[in-house]
Amino acid sequence: MATTSRSQSRATYRCSECGWPTTKWVGRCGECQAWGSVAEAGAAPAGRTAAAPVSTPAVPIGKVPAQDAAHHPSGVPELDRVLGGGLVPGAAVLLAGEPGVGKSTLLLEVAARTAARDQRVLYVTGEESAAQVRLRPDRTDAVHDQLYLAAETDLGAVLTHIEDVRPRLVVVDSVQTIGASGVDGVPGGVTQVKEVAAALVRVAKTRAITVVLVGHVTKDGSIAGPRVLEHLVDVVLQFEGESGSRFRMVRAVKNRFGPVDEVGCFDLGPEGITAVTDPTGIFVERHHGRVAGTCVAVTMEGRRPLLAEVQSLVAGVAQERPRRTTSGIDGSRLAMVLAVLQQHCGIGLAGRDVFASTVGGAKLTEPAADLALAIALASSHFLSPTPSGVVAMGEIGLSGELRRVRDVQQRLAEAARLGFELAVVPADVGTSGRRRTVDGMRVVEVPDVGSALQLLDLSRTLHVVDGG
Repeated sequence: MATTSRSQSRATYRCSECGWPTTKWVGRCGECQAWGSVAEAGAAPAGRTAAAPVSTPAVPIGKVPAQDAAHHPSGVPELDRVLGGGLVPGAAVLLAGEPGVGKSTLLLEVAARTAARDQRVLYVTGEESAAQVRLRPDRTDAVHDQLYLAAETDLGAVLTHIEDVRPRLVVVDSVQTIGASGVDGVPGGVTQVKEVAAALVRVAKTRAITVVLVGHVTKDGSIAGPRVLEHLVDVVLQFEGESGSRFRMVRAVKNRFGPVDEVGCFDLGPEGITAVTDPTGIFVERHHGRVAGTCVAVTMEGRRPLLAEVQSLVAGVAQERPRRTTSGIDGSRLAMVLAVLQQHCGIGLAGRDVFASTVGGAKLTEPAADLALAIALASSHFLSPTPSGVVAMGEIGLSGELRRVRDVQQRLAEAARLGFELAVVPADVGTSGRRRTVDGMRVVEVPDVGSALQLLDLSRTLHVVDGG
């Protein structure tokens, strides 16, 4: 025990992520394995912390006014859907996303909608000049007298602007560009980001204003800066989108005031960003006739069912080694489905080039899309078009069986609403072959992938191995 006390007293370096102490600097924390988080820290003062005056007296929980934390609409319905109803006074929100995905455009739209309701808003930009930000409202007709704009990179100046303007909503774009004087490090560093975020969170709590922070992401998609940044704020939102597509999605990673399984959909265009309340049409291609190698899957993005079309192409081998190319589909799931089709359905694709993709840049990570992928592959292999008006959902096991997926009724209701006529779903024990109707759409339950292919007339005795 004495040895441990002496080693801790000599420790002059500490991890900013987990607090792990060490007597010398290291590039990687020995406790949480975080890189670049170990920094010099002074020795802990001896003795106990003295009692200090309280900011507000403690009261019984029943006497705390709940209306003080009520949601207020942001003016953007899809964002309110993700937030659980809207912005909460005193809340700190972190919105992270890749460069150019549309974070500033979305938040400027929120600021303009809030200002239109005669609520004062302060938009602080540290990445652009005020004139550059001014160009966006001109294009989107979002100029309001209650929307204040400031170009600052110093934390003290930002706090002064908040004191002078007294807004209901503050947007800081971005937290990595704001620096605090008197704190070691450069803006964007671990120490600086922690200090800036902590100061803005304190202002949000003490003044009951909503503070929205824009955050950068690293090349692997995680939020840049210390992990403690995500712990300081109340809500963490992830803004996603492909560079070649106008479609954008906002999902909640953390939300103290609402669900974390909601998704908001947006369309980013030259005229600004608009909410997409029915995004299914983006992910489903409208064909003039029946086409081989396609099938529509029903996936869940949070609580929202989305229909996405899976397309596949099985072609002759162009090289010595067959290719497996995917876009929007997990390559390992494709390899598994190909193995199941070969082993249990007699569809030999080992010597063929296989290409699989989704429409509109959709990313299908849910196993429920396995059955649609298998149907698209069989349809392309036999050059037999899939019947029109068909959706498929189900996870494929290694023995060829179909496993049930969650929220089946919601998926079926969405498919029926969009006019699909037949749904192929996994069967429960003892319900194989059962047929029923959901909102005018026929639903057929099948036990395995082979039965699904037979139902759609995509199963034949032909074995194609090594391109034969």
